Amino acid sequence: MGRAYQNRKESMAKTANAKTKVYSKYAREIYVSAKSGGVDPNGNLALRGLIERAKKDQVPGHVIDKAIDKAKGGGGEDFAVARYEGFGPGNCIVIVDCLTDNPNRTIADVRHCFTKTKCKMGTPGSVSHMFDHCAILAFSGDDEEAVLETLMLADVDVTDIENEDGIITVFTPNTEYAKARQALTDTLGDIAFEVDEIQFLPQTSTPISEEDLPLFERFIDMLNDVEDVQNIYHNAEV
Repeated sequence: MGRAYQNRKESMAKTANAKTKVYSKYAREIYVSAKSGGVDPNGNLALRGLIERAKKDQVPGHVIDKAIDKAKGGGGEDFAVARYEGFGPGNCIVIVDCLTDNPNRTIADVRHCFTKTKCKMGTPGSVSHMFDHCAILAFSGDDEEAVLETLMLADVDVTDIENEDGIITVFTPNTEYAKARQALTDTLGDIAFEVDEIQFLPQTSTPISEEDLPLFERFIDMLNDVEDVQNIYHNAEV
């Protein structure tokens, strides 16, 4: 699949000035994960991965702890996953993942980003079939055959495995995330994952012309400014 996947997902913020938004989005995702899957990271691998990723992005411990404590209370906001699809500048394909407590507000905010940049929102499924929904686990190593054997023994459905510059990257269907992560940590111990995520990976790429690039950047910036937007996936090649 190639390490180009690292460029196919837009980060939640681009500058230090957006740290507060990063903290807020991580807190919301941690809260939802803890509330739905349990507050113990040892028993909730999705939560554990989120916490590790948040720490790498320098989210303060008190922000993480507050989100988990909030989930322990059992009440609080009732966030739901909302996913929107469409066509961005240069006719690239886009998936926008959100967590929202007000779907009407969220869809209006996301639609505004599309219309203001001359883009088009699609119906559910209009572009998602052109993406693979994958779990990606990357870590230091040099023996991908041993890693593959470990995963096969654990009955993990491996889509692809790569070894590049001392980094082994495992791709599995998104439904295999917990099983794959558990198998790796059981065999290899406490792994420092370089990448520990579930992403939508595009099956093809769309080059963005110099003429369309400013509009594409504005489109992404507008989406990142929407409070409910968690992740943006696209196939734009810039």
